[in-house]
Amino acid sequence: MTFAVFARAAIATALLAAAAPAAAQEYPTKPVRMIVGFAVGGGTDTTARPIAQKLSELFGQQVIVDNRPGAAGNIATDLVAKANPDGYTILMGTIAALAINPSLYDNLPFDPERDLAPVTQAVDATNILSLHPSVPANSVKELIALAKSKSLNYGSSGVGATGHLAGELFNLMTGVKLVHVPYKGGGPAMVDLVAGRVELVFATAASAVPQIKGGKIKGIAVTTAKRSALMPELPAIAEAGLPGYDANNWYGLMVPANTPRAIINRLNAETVKVLNMPEVKTFLFNQGLEAAPSTPEEFGAYIRSERAKWAKIVKASGAKVE
Repeated sequence: MTFAVFARAAIATALLAAAAPAAAQEYPTKPVRMIVGFAVGGGTDTTARPIAQKLSELFGQQVIVDNRPGAAGNIATDLVAKANPDGYTILMGTIAALAINPSLYDNLPFDPERDLAPVTQAVDATNILSLHPSVPANSVKELIALAKSKSLNYGSSGVGATGHLAGELFNLMTGVKLVHVPYKGGGPAMVDLVAGRVELVFATAASAVPQIKGGKIKGIAVTTAKRSALMPELPAIAEAGLPGYDANNWYGLMVPANTPRAIINRLNAETVKVLNMPEVKTFLFNQGLEAAPSTPEEFGAYIRSERAKWAKIVKASGAKVE
């Protein structure tokens, strides 16, 4: 390589390096699509909409929520994994698509580790171990003892759902065998719990809290590692007789792999700012969601740890979707 060619190459590299921060400062210059893998009104959609609204205000460009439901979030996740890595197609990712489905589904069309990059966790959404009032157990220890003496059924919104695998984790750690009854959604599962057709549900806070406060079911613990501000009077399962138990439900922003780091940083900074806004935190809290902003590195490490944990639980449960 001649000196002139070398010099031109060096200048080109320097110009590209200088252009990246400038591009990030200008980003976004057009509307951004936030892809949601579930229908309007669900927890993922409920999380996405206030964030998109506030990001629109901060960016001066519209952030449009685009619902692409189907295959437990896989359709939406695949769409973003294959999108142009320019920051204009982002994903409100879920524990299902990012941490559970890689073990649950054969032949996924994407690899969340290879094809996506984390931006920030958005929320935690604890489940509540909820029992029909007729079940003679008022604590985790009493439930374990009861389940060792008789068969108990638990409902969930389907095979591979967080509520299903929360039960399988409970089985794995206690040696009991709660019998899983899958439903087409959390609503039908809650209807049958209230009616006494199933004995317990690891239910979302949004569906469980109104029924608990109405006296129609009883909540005995939350599934997160620590107590939840949503129902601080309830112990965590981990502190109530099952150390190490943690079945947290969560959502967070992802972008296609190879998105410029400067754009990821801008998305992270603005989204964290939104999640720390009192009105957003209050809105999410009232929907059973707790704002949980993070750095990209923290969120990436958390996803990897969750993927490893749930892979063991999926294998132990025998759950599989061909």
